[in-house]
Amino acid sequence: MTPEIHHAEAFVEDALALVLAEAEKAYRARGEFRLSLCGGGTPRPVYEALAVASGPIDWAKTVITFGDERCVPPDHARSNYRMAREALLDHVSIPDPENQVLRMRGELPPTEAAAHYEETLRSHANRSGEAIFTHDLLLLGMGEDGHTASLFPGTTALDENDRWVVANHVPKFDEDRITLTYPLINAARHVCFLVTGENKRPVYEKIFASTSDDPAARISPGDGRLTWLIG
Repeated sequence: MTPEIHHAEAFVEDALALVLAEAEKAYRARGEFRLSLCGGGTPRPVYEALAVASGPIDWAKTVITFGDERCVPPDHARSNYRMAREALLDHVSIPDPENQVLRMRGELPPTEAAAHYEETLRSHANRSGEAIFTHDLLLLGMGEDGHTASLFPGTTALDENDRWVVANHVPKFDEDRITLTYPLINAARHVCFLVTGENKRPVYEKIFASTSDDPAARISPGDGRLTWLIG
């Protein structure tokens, strides 16, 4: 797949415009917008901008998911959910958060949390008559080691072909994570990497040159778009 590569001078504004455009498209086509959020420092200002955007976002018709989570409670400083809640979710009106904000339960044992999240996504997919839960827009970050979501080099989750969500042990940090897998990520209608920092340039340049075996290089939506927004 040939990705769409955008070097953004106004990173937050461009990312916000992309999210709003995908939301409007999804509402017109299906009456619902499924948005998957990523963690880290890069997307936070994008979420903050989305929280106050005067655009086509209809929060009553939006479902939020998460690409990965650390195995911590939702109020922990390292929780991706907590970051998204503080930056975005606390500032918008979501009428049915139980069914619209699908949180990975990092406070549970990792395998149980992964199974619970997959069951939740499968339930939503079944109600829509889908073989696989399909995101309208799935946001991803990328680390200096080429990882994305919690798909880290050398970890078992890289070889998962059936499960949508798994617990993944990350030796680099000696900790477990919960992550979406390639089958679910690559089922999205649009995947967008949000990447900033010169230290990541050698990593994504290898990916663009098709000379990388990093986890991020394996993101390739089968029937969707792939965008790299680089600040």
